[in-house]
Amino acid sequence: MYNSKMTRFFDDWEKAMIWSCLQGYMGKLIVDNTDEPKSAMVDVGDICFLAGEPNASLLNSFGRSKLLVPKDAQWEKLIESFFGKRAKKFQRYAIKKEPDIFDSQKLTSYVDGLDTCYEIRLFDQELFELAKSEAWSVDLCSQFKDYTEYQKLAVGVGILHQGKLVAGASPYAVYNGGIEIEIDTKPEYRRKGLATVCGAKLILECLSRNIYPSWDAHDKRSVALAEKLGYHVSHPYTAYELE
Repeated sequence: MYNSKMTRFFDDWEKAMIWSCLQGYMGKLIVDNTDEPKSAMVDVGDICFLAGEPNASLLNSFGRSKLLVPKDAQWEKLIESFFGKRAKKFQRYAIKKEPDIFDSQKLTSYVDGLDTCYEIRLFDQELFELAKSEAWSVDLCSQFKDYTEYQKLAVGVGILHQGKLVAGASPYAVYNGGIEIEIDTKPEYRRKGLATVCGAKLILECLSRNIYPSWDAHDKRSVALAEKLGYHVSHPYTAYELE
C-alpha cells in the first residue's frame, strides 16, 4: 500500500475521494518518484487532485474529460499553461463535515412527501443494472466493477416511475466510515423534487448504518440542495474542467 512519503501531500485535504484512494478503496495515487516523491496526484473516477511541487509529467495522461483540482496557485498556473483553453476554470464548493447536524424528522418528511406515482427503494441488482444502462445515471454506480462489489461497499437509493429509474442517490466514492454522495435525475424528471427525496433517503440510510454522508458541491445548485438537506458550506475552491 501507499507509504507516508507518498500520501503526506494530502494530509490536510479533507476530501472523501482522496480518503477513498489512500485507504485503498478506489482510484490510484500517482507520484513523480516512488522513493522520494515531490509531486502527487490522486485520480478517482473523473476527478484528479494535484499536490506537492507542480510537475507537468503528471498531466501527460489526460486524454479525456477530467476535473482537475489543484492544491495551490502554483498548480493552477501549471494547469493553465499546460492545457491552455482546454482547461476551463470554475468554482466548486467544499461542504462541512458535521456529523450531528441532520434533522431526521425533516428528512423523513421529504421522503414521505414523494408523490404516489413514484416508487422509492434501495439499490438492488436490478437498480444497479438500470443505472449502468443510461448515460444520465451511470455515475450512480460507475466506480464499482459489479453489483457484488457495490453490495459489499455501498448503499444507494433509486426512484422509479412506471418501472423505469428516473432519479437516484448513491456513492461516488467510499471511505472508512463514510461515502461521497452522487445524486442524478433523468433530465425530463428534473425540478420535481426527486433529488431532494433521494438525498434525504440516502442520508437517513447512512445515519442508520453509522456511515457519514459526505457532500461536495459542483455548483451553486448543488450547494442549494445540500443546504436544504441540512449541510453547511465550508468554502469555495478552484477546479478545472478539462475538455
